[in-house]
Amino acid sequence: MKLEGAKTLVVGMEKSGQASAAFLRAHAAVVTTTDVKPLDLPGFRLQSDELFAEPWDLIVLSPGVPADLEPLEQARARGVNIIGEIELAAPFLRGKTIAITGSNGKTTTTSLVGHILQSAKVPAQIGGNIGTPVIAMTEASRDDQWNVLELSSFQLETARTFRAHIAVCLNVTQNHLDRHRTMENYIAAKGNLFRMQLSGSHAVLNANDPVCRSFAQSTKAQVTWFSGQDGLVTEIPIPGPHNVENVMAAAHVALLAGVPLDQIAAAVKTFKAVEHRLEFTAEINGVRYYNDSKATSVDAAIKAIDSFENGLWVILGGKDKGSDYTVMREKLRNKANAALLIGAASDKIAGHLEGAVPLIPCVTLDRAVAEAAAHAKPGDTVLLAPACSSFDQFQNYEQRGHHFKKLVKDLNHA
Repeated sequence: MKLEGAKTLVVGMEKSGQASAAFLRAHAAVVTTTDVKPLDLPGFRLQSDELFAEPWDLIVLSPGVPADLEPLEQARARGVNIIGEIELAAPFLRGKTIAITGSNGKTTTTSLVGHILQSAKVPAQIGGNIGTPVIAMTEASRDDQWNVLELSSFQLETARTFRAHIAVCLNVTQNHLDRHRTMENYIAAKGNLFRMQLSGSHAVLNANDPVCRSFAQSTKAQVTWFSGQDGLVTEIPIPGPHNVENVMAAAHVALLAGVPLDQIAAAVKTFKAVEHRLEFTAEINGVRYYNDSKATSVDAAIKAIDSFENGLWVILGGKDKGSDYTVMREKLRNKANAALLIGAASDKIAGHLEGAVPLIPCVTLDRAVAEAAAHAKPGDTVLLAPACSSFDQFQNYEQRGHHFKKLVKDLNHA
């Protein structure tokens, strides 16, 4: 890919887009940046159909930008090369790559793989959908190093030549249908990771997930299966049956990367839960508070609920992603005292859950925490597991999680 002098448009100016623009400028490309909102950035122009229609040599999409926008389709028809950030990074990323995807558990598993490798003194850097954008990892990459990447369906949607040495899929359940429109499209985006692999590489797949099993038919990689019953590691410090699967996946990956099993087991014991992932926040008056703000899908919320026995006050809601919340009815009926509803999806969630569990309309997270604190009794658990994205009231799930923790902290000082 010749970048010097290339007339390039970078679309979407969040962290990934800014890193892509910086990389392109460092490689002497002529860079214009754009977003749907006005920003004070070098070479910035407000996004418009007219801008896309100009004669670009290369258009680089940030993960948050749908690849099927009509002006992009027209640009493709004119022969413009349109790629995502990981495609831009692929030719420049030195060393071997571990790429981890799945509807749920990506962040925990990616962080755990990185922790195991680093504990075993195996050179590794971690990034992708968490932390450092892939394109920003290229400069620090080395031939003797592993690049451990969390990759979302948004990133994989535009991937064509990115090839992982070890590719992992943890699970595939309904998610992001507001973006991908159909489950088939969502599965296809995840599947790109395995279709692109070469012989001699490895695919680590969940034996208990039918979609993961289907990926084994489309990859040239050698397949390694994992399940929650593997028993490779027995002492797991993070709660929930889903985390047993995450640990088993990470253990298989680390074995493939050359880490002995005893070192894997030792590293798992010292692993701390990822922030905003079933994160214990506080115990106040005998009530425990957990922050699972990263539970942005229905399946993730169900996994969070499954991690507790009963006595739950579950905070649900945010921006709907085209989800079916009725599948939560039985879990909530069995385990929850009430569901506290917040955000734009409140009415839809209420319609799907009515009659299964007491519903408390709260609108805001502040009100939900206050209501839960007022009604919860010693031994109960207040769980933020929204089953929705955060973009109606917060910038991202991190901001939502931090706000929850602040509200809980304030309760402790009330």
